[in-house]
Amino acid sequence: MPQIKSNIKTMEKDAARHAVNTQVKSSVRTAIRRTAEAISTGDADAVKNAFDKASSVIDSAAQKGVLHKNNAARKKSRLAAKVNAMDK
Repeated sequence: MPQIKSNIKTMEKDAARHAVNTQVKSSVRTAIRRTAEAISTGDADAVKNAFDKASSVIDSAAQKGVLHKNNAARKKSRLAAKVNAMDK
């Protein structure tokens, strides 16, 4: 543990950031999982709503800097491919 006051504050800020980033990543995974579950049910309306929500959550995470923009684009692209494959 650091003894210097500024380093202690830095560690506290790091822990707070880590907690927020973990929550955001978890919400991204949850949104992707819900979309996959909607795809498995085959309900087109549920899939569209879940995909729109997931895209929004992924974009939000990228904007916050939790996900890299290319990582977010890849996640959205793979999800869109699954949604489009369901339609066929």
